[in-house]
Amino acid sequence: MKTKGATAEVFYTAFKTMPKKEQNVFLVKVLKDERLREDLMDIAIAEGRVKSKSRRFRDFLKEHEN
Repeated sequence: MKTKGATAEVFYTAFKTMPKKEQNVFLVKVLKDERLREDLMDIAIAEGRVKSKSRRFRDFLKEHEN
């Protein structure tokens, strides 16, 4: 039985051993896939907000009322 994340680790290792040009070709294909691109943007936003203070949802709604 594989441990959790083992497949991802193998894939990542294979990606890192590819020549830089091939890595770029692969990444362009990933970014052209709308669903994957949106997932990557969501992950980037979430990572960027990890250290942000949370706030009450009611306060958020007050700020965004018309």
